[in-house]
Amino acid sequence: MKNFSIALIIVLVILGFGSVFVIEEGYRGIVIQFGKVRRDAETGQTIVYEPGIYLKLPFIDTVKQLTSKVQTLDDGANRFVTAEKKDLIVDSYVKWRIKDFATYYLATGGFKDQAETLLKQKVNNGLRTEFGSRTISEIVSGERSELMNKAMKQSAESAVELGIEIVDVRVKQINLPLEISNSIFERMRAERAAVAKEHRSQGREQAEIIRADIDARVTVMLADAERNARKLRGEGDAEAAKIYADTYTKNAEFYAFLRSMDAYRKSFNSKQDVLILEPDSDFFRYMNNTKGKQN
Repeated sequence: MKNFSIALIIVLVILGFGSVFVIEEGYRGIVIQFGKVRRDAETGQTIVYEPGIYLKLPFIDTVKQLTSKVQTLDDGANRFVTAEKKDLIVDSYVKWRIKDFATYYLATGGFKDQAETLLKQKVNNGLRTEFGSRTISEIVSGERSELMNKAMKQSAESAVELGIEIVDVRVKQINLPLEISNSIFERMRAERAAVAKEHRSQGREQAEIIRADIDARVTVMLADAERNARKLRGEGDAEAAKIYADTYTKNAEFYAFLRSMDAYRKSFNSKQDVLILEPDSDFFRYMNNTKGKQN
């Protein structure tokens, strides 16, 4: 009897624990009974349990907890073809959450990986349609927001059958495939090299024009300077001749003396010069006179 009582207590405890379930904060719960989702007998709608403590039939009811939080699907980049048959590598992400818990469970078994695999296919189909109807220039221009809105709308309509609500679809980055990027880079480099070559050619041409202009100006300036110098020398020589003439007119002897002094200075300017003259030469006239006076 005692053993029976203990066994009964154990069974009651197990049944007690098996009949209670707790839904955590941030989650919702559904009850699976005989492989079907429990629904309200009157409305026929799925019974979704909010966070709290509830009772269930032990060994008959199975509780499945599903998150009600917004989740992010970010599964790397995908290749899409534009309207001009150009490939693009698009890196995007999707914000989503469960809206119909019964439909979600039946469509995915309650597994997140399965849900994201199916959701990714639907979102990519929407993006493929939108990218396929636009050119690259339209995609990278201001139409990107319109593209995202249409892709989100199309994806949201197809995601209803998964019990999922798409909150947002965003493109993080758009790149060209590596092989196309390399060919574009090479073409751009060739174009830039051609432009640079043309600019250098134009620069050399302009340099030659400027150099020729400067050389012409320098030639003209040198010619003007030479002409002005000759003019000034001529004027100076004329003025000197006039001064000499005036001096000769006023005092011929003093003029002859100055001319002799100037000739002495020029003749004896270099120590290597050698003059062979007779002492009584007229060249030494003033020296002889000076010597005679000193004697």
